[in-house]
Amino acid sequence: MQIPHFSECQHPLVQSLAQRTDQELLTLFQRHPLQGQYFVAIFCRYGSIVYTLIHHAVRSPVQAEYLFSMVWKHIHHELRELDISSSSCSGNVPETDVVSTFNLQTWLVSATTVCVNHAKLPPVESIHYSLAEASPPLLYYLEQALDQLSPLHRFVVLMTQTFHWNPTRIAAHLHAEGTMLSETEVRQSLIQGYQSLMSILPSDICEIYRLSDGVKM
Repeated sequence: MQIPHFSECQHPLVQSLAQRTDQELLTLFQRHPLQGQYFVAIFCRYGSIVYTLIHHAVRSPVQAEYLFSMVWKHIHHELRELDISSSSCSGNVPETDVVSTFNLQTWLVSATTVCVNHAKLPPVESIHYSLAEASPPLLYYLEQALDQLSPLHRFVVLMTQTFHWNPTRIAAHLHAEGTMLSETEVRQSLIQGYQSLMSILPSDICEIYRLSDGVKM
């Protein structure tokens, strides 16, 4: 098994956090929910461990990559609410204080194991996710941003990026559903959708993943 290379781990924003302890990264992550770099730093630190655990448990590489992304989505959600008071860390403790009793690696291994044991994986043919195209942190933040787009903008962006539909096909589908848009209007909606997506995404995520108005998913 070859561990994939995650290029975001080489970005200066992420590397600047390399000396932070797990406790510090978690505290920063929880205190700054509108920034994505702290979650990316946690992913870069422990992504290979989670990847290895999953690939030893799931035979299909396609399903393993899908589960890898789902596990990190679950991790993101759980870390937001993770109660670290048992680690003697209160809201008044400075971000630079180190609390040695907190063990993020053990927690991540446990969370991954639970996800693997309870996973109900879809058939390979129905999975459209590729780890090479979007690592889990990018996928998570893109999904969060897409959920905030208007239904039309979300539709044209997803059909273009995920299924590679062109404006002609999108317009024809919309016509069949009762939404009368020309190909030109579809192109305009796509541009507007990209612009809205970029305005919603955390600025540090855009920087780390070098996203522009033509963001690829």
